[in-house]
Parts: sequence; C-alpha cells; structure tokens
Amino acid sequence: MADPLPHADPPKRTFWQRRLLDPVVAQLTQGITPRKIALTLAIGTALASFPILGTTTLLCFIVGIALRLNQPIIQAINYVWTPIHLSLIYLMVRGGEWLFAAPHRPLRMRVLARSLWDDPARFAHEFGATGLHAIVVWALAAPFWTAVVYYIALPILREIERVRLAAAEKLAEEKSKDHPVP
Repeated sequence: MADPLPHADPPKRTFWQRRLLDPVVAQLTQGITPRKIALTLAIGTALASFPILGTTTLLCFIVGIALRLNQPIIQAINYVWTPIHLSLIYLMVRGGEWLFAAPHRPLRMRVLARSLWDDPARFAHEFGATGLHAIVVWALAAPFWTAVVYYIALPILREIERVRLAAAEKLAEEKSKDHPVP
C-alpha cells in the first residue's frame, strides 16, 4: 500500500545550526561534557569580543590550549561572533571614552585602515590610548559576560545531552527488539 502522505525533504539547516549547534552536538557524542562545552562557549565569546581586530583567533587558540578547551568549538565561536564583535568594538571604544573622560574620536574604518598602513607609528600614537581604553572596558566586562554565558549555556547543554542519551537509549531498545540475541 502506498504511503498516503508524501514525505517532504527535511528543512534546510540554518547557518547557526550548521556552524554552531552541529559541532557542539557532535562534541557531545564524542564524550565531551556539557560543562566543558559551556565553558568553551563562555570563554570563546568573551575572547572573540577582544576589541583589537585581528587578534581574536590567536587569543582563542592560546587560551583554548592553556585551559584545554575544545579548539573546533572555540574557533567556530570566534568565526560566528565576528558581526557581534565589530559592534562591540564600537561600544567598547565609546565606553572607554566615557570611563576615562577621553575626547570623542570618530571611527571610520577606511580612514583607520589607511592610517595604519600609511604610518603605523603615527597610528599607534594617535589611537593607542583609544585601543587601551577599549581593552580596559573589555577586561572589566569579560568576567561578567563569561559567567552569564556559562550559567545560561550549562543547563541548555545538559538538557541537550539528556535528550540525546534518551534517544540513543530508545534506539538501542528498538534495535534489540528487532534483533533479539539468542
């Protein structure tokens, strides 16, 4: 008898599912604990927010090795976090201006890039304090951010692990019913 309902193709996986959720679930199936993944997510997002462009990949790599965090996950977070990172740099620069009562500086990426390439020493002289102020704001915010992300991610990851284990257990039971051991 033909199936009365045609089977539809499964919906396409979103960018976030493919680049963030799938690697996390894959790590859970390889025995990495939800606690370690939550720590990797928390520290990874904090490091990926460091306000100096071009430094986060190396920073994630070094801290990931030092703390024995999962490199594929921390680098995936760093990659996916880029659009947020760019917005956060602006906020950290403005926060640094407020915190240090520094004068407001316009931030035009093309002008900054050209200035850096034309005369790196002059660029460091003109914008070094701005970068340092942004780093201080990051250093003040990062521990709080890390704690919030960790304590939000941990119960979610524990639930994902629980559901995954229950599904694996159910599948094993179904297989044993289909193929009983003599």
